[in-house]
Amino acid sequence: MNTAYALNITDDIWEQYKATRSLELRNKILMNYLGIVKCIAIKMNSVYKSKADMEDIINEGVLVLMDCIEKYDPDRGAKFETYASFRIRGAIIDFIRNQDWVPRSLRKKVKTVEDAYYKLQSESDNNVSDEEVAAHLNISIDELNKTIGEANSFFLLSYEEMLLDNSAFNNFLVEDSTEWQIHEEELKSVIAQSIDELNENERAVISLYYYEELKLKDIARVLGVTQSRVSQIHAKALMKMKNKLKKYLEE
Repeated sequence: MNTAYALNITDDIWEQYKATRSLELRNKILMNYLGIVKCIAIKMNSVYKSKADMEDIINEGVLVLMDCIEKYDPDRGAKFETYASFRIRGAIIDFIRNQDWVPRSLRKKVKTVEDAYYKLQSESDNNVSDEEVAAHLNISIDELNKTIGEANSFFLLSYEEMLLDNSAFNNFLVEDSTEWQIHEEELKSVIAQSIDELNENERAVISLYYYEELKLKDIARVLGVTQSRVSQIHAKALMKMKNKLKKYLEE
């Protein structure tokens, strides 16, 4: 993620604030790191758009940032921007999830599709085709793709939740973090492998979305397809990556 904020808060400033709880120092720290909130809000826009305004998301992030400043302990060795970014992302996910924006009927259909992919993939050494999943569910390819495309934001949120719930960052403030550093490296390796196992179109969409940071409509123009098709490809890729991660965590 591109960071537009300047990291000019020194250890001395943190120590001064820890000792004095100066309002002036707190505001200086807050203003310095406000960019973190905006960067995360922009990056997660595809998750919450049409469910929440960016202004509401940023306000939620600022409240969490203020709480992070109060609770951050520089003596524990974690960088503040890492700690704050993790908590802000988690708070945004909680905020969206609490809106209950996914209709129950769609949620049920999505879970059925996701379970089918996971079941068939667990029984096979090869990537499961859409045709196999559609046949397993006794539905058409068009119906399968429509369900997946409608639930793109759901898959985004679901994947983000799994990463946050299982990331070593949950424990990055413990003093002896060697075990968690190893776990984090393993997690990154599994994610990289899950991307390698995607088909060409899925890898292209994931790369353009997460590394080039293009919006779905811009990816559609690059690939010469409709935005709804990009949503389908994106959601399907996330579902496959989530299933790979889920299998790793269960093992």
